[in-house]
Amino acid sequence: MKVLHVITGLGQGGSEGVLFRLIAASPPDIEHVVVSLMGEAHFGPLLRQRGVTVFALEEPPGQLSLRGVLALHRLVAEIQPDVVQTWMYHADLVGGLVARWAGIRAVIWGIRNASLDPHKTSFSARAVARACALLSRILPSRIVCCSKEAANAHQRIGYQARKFSVIPNGYDLSRFAPDAEARSRLRQEWVIEQQEILLGMVARWDPLKDHATLLEALAMLMQQGAAFKCVLVGTGMTTANAHLNESLSRLGVRNTVLLAGPRDDIPAVMNAIDLHVLSSAGEAFPNVVAEAMACGTPCVVTDVGDAALIVGERGWVVPSRNPGALALGITEALEAMAATGPTALGEQCRARIKDNFSLDTMVHAYQSLWIDVSGAEVTD
Repeated sequence: MKVLHVITGLGQGGSEGVLFRLIAASPPDIEHVVVSLMGEAHFGPLLRQRGVTVFALEEPPGQLSLRGVLALHRLVAEIQPDVVQTWMYHADLVGGLVARWAGIRAVIWGIRNASLDPHKTSFSARAVARACALLSRILPSRIVCCSKEAANAHQRIGYQARKFSVIPNGYDLSRFAPDAEARSRLRQEWVIEQQEILLGMVARWDPLKDHATLLEALAMLMQQGAAFKCVLVGTGMTTANAHLNESLSRLGVRNTVLLAGPRDDIPAVMNAIDLHVLSSAGEAFPNVVAEAMACGTPCVVTDVGDAALIVGERGWVVPSRNPGALALGITEALEAMAATGPTALGEQCRARIKDNFSLDTMVHAYQSLWIDVSGAEVTD
């Protein structure tokens, strides 16, 4: 079987990471080809290292020129895949239309977003999603969502309900695992004492991630006399971010928050922190929560997307956009960890991910879907 993936970009996002893990863990009988509407960014070279053919159309974000459309059509016509799997709105629309133009009927859309809030989602993304809703009856064979919340949100705006399949993200438990050496090394790099409480959030600078609520919650905790540090990891988490810097100064948390920027060693980050906090106002299936738990790190999450489903009874769930509730959730989590010890709770967190969100489960679900849509046969 030959699967052609069309994705908006290959930067360090959750969707891009899922695509990489899916390809890396696929059986050898499946040949994967990846087309990025933008550049190769972070995951392009990593895919190439695994022998995957990668094409980058180098189009501007949110745009696609006639040259880009024709280039994509040429690639689809030459590759002649059994299945075209698209990822995210722009790739769903453009990749789906071009695939059908090239005569490929086995088209599967991939939806990774659970919120279309106009205050948090760009006009371009909302417009493309609405266009996809209209075309969903005739263009894709199936539509894959990573969460039930995402499926419900898109069915409400007109996506064809009967075409949906929900495939939760899966995680490589050999990569995301407890690692005492990585914890010690990274804490030394950040000048954090080994016994010092370190909170963390791995997320790019984006309105949906709602760092404002996190920073306000941290300020409340400081006013209550809590002793801790907090590291922010992700694109935009640097001193060059003027808006973020202004918030740190205004709330008086500058000396408490460490800005670590984007990093490639996320398993080490999850081991270095004691508690991962997700302050998002909107998510589908937040990978960072499962990644933290797989490393044995407990999580406090806002009740968005499938975050509550991921943590189950092994984490703390609070309302979104509520700094007071988030501060209380963090306090309760730290108290529970102090009472039971971090090791016991960490083992429970890892067991939940192992039992419910393994990488093998995700790979087999996608493989079964591709076989069903294309009629091809694959030998494990």
